[in-house]
Amino acid sequence: MATATGASAGVKLIRKVSSTRAFARVAPHVIPAMDRAVHRLTKGKVLLSARMLPGVILTARGARTGLPRATPLACMPEPEAGTWILIGSNFGRPGHPAWTGNLLAHPDADINWQGRDIPVRARLLAGEERARAWRAVLGFWPPYATYQQRIEREIRLFRIERR
Repeated sequence: MATATGASAGVKLIRKVSSTRAFARVAPHVIPAMDRAVHRLTKGKVLLSARMLPGVILTARGARTGLPRATPLACMPEPEAGTWILIGSNFGRPGHPAWTGNLLAHPDADINWQGRDIPVRARLLAGEERARAWRAVLGFWPPYATYQQRIEREIRLFRIERR
């Protein structure tokens, strides 16, 4: 997986395409559905979008219903700390994604990471901690800057830690 420096031509093209408004309109309807189907068919071994960015399946209780909601998400692993950053970009569309509200209401959740189910606790980042994480996220996947420029809300960042 290439990062901001030393990115291959293919990664640069994907970054450019993923920053477009057309991508933001189509991707939220196509990518999660494909990810869920392939993840289910491969018994958690494959997450298609993880070919572009590392990904998890987040299972959190719904903020209003309390029912489990499984959402495929790109993430930024923090291997040295054994944590992950989840980015509530919503592909640069207005409004926070539903899963962020679910984590605010019910921070205890589960992720499926590389085929393993892991109980986690989510923490919304704020202040300097968020600023540091945001800089790291932009170094990891620069199109997030385009998403943030397109919207008035601040993109929510969560640090996910093992319970």
